[in-house]
Amino acid sequence: MQAADCLQEAIAGRIVRKEDIPLPVKPRRGQHGIEVALYLAPKLALYLAMRGRGMSNSELARRLKTSETVVRRMLDPHHDTKPEKLQTALEALGKRILIAVDDAA
Repeated sequence: MQAADCLQEAIAGRIVRKEDIPLPVKPRRGQHGIEVALYLAPKLALYLAMRGRGMSNSELARRLKTSETVVRRMLDPHHDTKPEKLQTALEALGKRILIAVDDAA
């Protein structure tokens, strides 16, 4: 549980500081991966999609016909953003949210 909390905060900090986020690596034998928390995953996806396109907050705000403040809040890891807003923003970047449920074992 501590590793998961640490990962979430490390990702959140990099988003806030507008830093690169390393790609995940495949766990080696005997290692287990750590999943990104459900609250953070769509914000991370939006952040990565915007960086991949070199898109600014103001450009996304124009596309969404909203204010830059709204986009900043969508990217803020500690702001409670409605999933529908994140979904709309991701769709504006040609992305979609998929949710899967797997066996825990």
